[in-house]
Amino acid sequence: QVIYVARNPKDVLVSYYHFCRFTLILPDPGTFEEFLQNFIEGNVSYGPWSDHVKDWWKLRHQRDLLYLFYEDMLEDPKREIRKVMKFLGKDLPEDVLEKINKCTSFKAMKENDMANYSTIPSHVMDFSISPFMRKGTCGDWKSHLTVAQNEVFDEYYKKEMSDTDLTFRF
Repeated sequence: QVIYVARNPKDVLVSYYHFCRFTLILPDPGTFEEFLQNFIEGNVSYGPWSDHVKDWWKLRHQRDLLYLFYEDMLEDPKREIRKVMKFLGKDLPEDVLEKINKCTSFKAMKENDMANYSTIPSHVMDFSISPFMRKGTCGDWKSHLTVAQNEVFDEYYKKEMSDTDLTFRF
């Protein structure tokens, strides 16, 4: 069984840029403008974002796969946890659902050394640059992309997603 979580590409861009800045085993991402261009061209470590999300989207009916959206998880965590429970064939009592909801909140995970990567050595990740878990919000791209960059990204998104019914909320 596979659970795939997709996130809108503008927030992926920003989050991945910050991740590349502090992860010392990855190539230097350069400026945000340079990283944006590399992201659009698919010149990032996992390749083109659109290929990744669309390939998994196609597989969702062919495999035992649950496709979730990060924005939905923020909007209604308990609803999304229930989807996971159903997918895994679990029927858990409400108090367990509440505990899962509490322990998987961004705040709880940011404070959890088992989730926040804080035990990773400083020669691998430099947390003085950025924490692994920065904000956990939707829409942070608005404070990073200029109007011109946003227009370029919108054209990229429109072109890349024109052949699918997969859509993202921004």
